[in-house]
Amino acid sequence: MTPAARTARIRRFSVSGLCAAGAAAAALTLAPSPAHAAEPASHGAAASAAGISAQAHARAEKAHKAGSSTHSGDLDRWIRKSLKIMKAEGIPGTYEGLHRNIMRESGGDPHASNGWDVNAQNGTPSKGLLQVIQPTFDAYHVDGTAKSLTDPVANITAAANYAADKYGSIDNVDSAY
Repeated sequence: MTPAARTARIRRFSVSGLCAAGAAAAALTLAPSPAHAAEPASHGAAASAAGISAQAHARAEKAHKAGSSTHSGDLDRWIRKSLKIMKAEGIPGTYEGLHRNIMRESGGDPHASNGWDVNAQNGTPSKGLLQVIQPTFDAYHVDGTAKSLTDPVANITAAANYAADKYGSIDNVDSAY
């Protein structure tokens, strides 16, 4: 097994271990996207199981609505344009991995902004299709894309670049990252 494959495998096991830690750990670690509610289900250290279930249900509803929204054709175009840039730059990822993460993070809304999580409280809200904060965008921006955090193609490509660095590929991301 190559060192890169070993690293990717360890990262996957790490994510699996985190998921197995239970709903309380997930509630502390995973910030729900702003697309599902104006206020978080709980501001406490541990959200209730019902709150987490409601958040997941709201995300699914938002994703379903986004699939039929005016952005659905644009989303396909943005993902495909990002994939071309990613291929040219050697950034791994697939259409399915990008789409799955976009729908979870923003419901396909390029204007989504998280105004309540810890990043927002510290003055750097997550924005765009893949809910990226400005310092991460700046560090992982890919030449040839707009320098704007909320530009859909730039947001997707920078997030995929970040995910490739941290997890091996956006395809390996199954939760907030």
